[in-house]
Amino acid sequence: MAATANYPARFWETLDNGRIQCNLCPRHCQLKDGQRAFCFVRMAKDGELILTTYGRSTGFCIDPIEKKPLNHFLPGTPVLSFGTAGCNLGCRFCQNWDISKARDVELVSAEASPEAIALAAKRAGCRSVAFTYNDPVIWAEYAIDTAIACHAHELKTVGVTAGYITEQARGEFFRHLDAVNVDLKAFTETFYHKLCFAHIQPVLDTLMWLRQETDVWFEVTTLLIPGHNDSDDEIDKLTSWFIDKLGPDVPLHFSAFHPDFKMMDVPRTAPETLTWARATARRKGIRYVYTGNVHDHDGDTTLCPSCGTEVIVRDRYNLLHYDIREGSCGQCGHPIPGVFEDRPGTWDARRRRLHIQNPA
Repeated sequence: MAATANYPARFWETLDNGRIQCNLCPRHCQLKDGQRAFCFVRMAKDGELILTTYGRSTGFCIDPIEKKPLNHFLPGTPVLSFGTAGCNLGCRFCQNWDISKARDVELVSAEASPEAIALAAKRAGCRSVAFTYNDPVIWAEYAIDTAIACHAHELKTVGVTAGYITEQARGEFFRHLDAVNVDLKAFTETFYHKLCFAHIQPVLDTLMWLRQETDVWFEVTTLLIPGHNDSDDEIDKLTSWFIDKLGPDVPLHFSAFHPDFKMMDVPRTAPETLTWARATARRKGIRYVYTGNVHDHDGDTTLCPSCGTEVIVRDRYNLLHYDIREGSCGQCGHPIPGVFEDRPGTWDARRRRLHIQNPA
């Protein structure tokens, strides 16, 4: 289906008072006719809920898969990435705020049907398509239809999300994805409430559900913000919960913050903070811990947990060395969890914009 401002949404109900309640995310926005939800892209109209950005995007780019970040999913391969507008969180530190906080759907000017996206990705030599830049949960219908089209063309699908989704919707949403990176913003309710205008428990529920109930490959990212979520105590509690609930084999990324949006007065994250957080996680038994937004050989490298061999060496988004055979360490044969091939991709750190032409 082509772009439309009136695409019928799913995951909603009509309340006794006549309002439309969206059941896609834990906000459960209750809307009068003509009102938009917190995310801005879901709207009550004529007694139904509609998605106003179906088939519309802020643009399309080919990225390295490592940029999502996903370090254990088809390393070195190109991924066609796109997003729309709006978000169901209100993060004061958002680093894609021009997209996620957009209140003008006309900014979402690029148009492409799910089939056109799949065809463009295939022709460009991409191995996967990523729903990213803003949270695809709020445009679930468009993401799901695009994922179905991608799978029909033997392409993998990737979601980059904060995991703020209801139990009712998450089964349908995630079953169409092959890999996910989930943003765990912090590990306190206070942080989520004050800086994201949300709650932490639905995110933890999503992570545990992904681990226990699905085969979706997923990795987790936490942006460490000085003075807000980088204390010794919080990192200790986060990593303790992580190893207990998600286990040793789910990759964890600690990324550096840079001043942005409404937190311009907060300094950049010191590289030493990331190094310390990574060391804490590894002491707890998490085997694959990475650092992001900095140059860090150790924090970019995948080690075999059995023999200590550097099985993947990266320089941020560039692969320098790769020694995985049949999903295992090329030296000792110990399994390395993830989705790997014997030969990595060669896309490196390039980023290329792509114009998509809808088929006639």
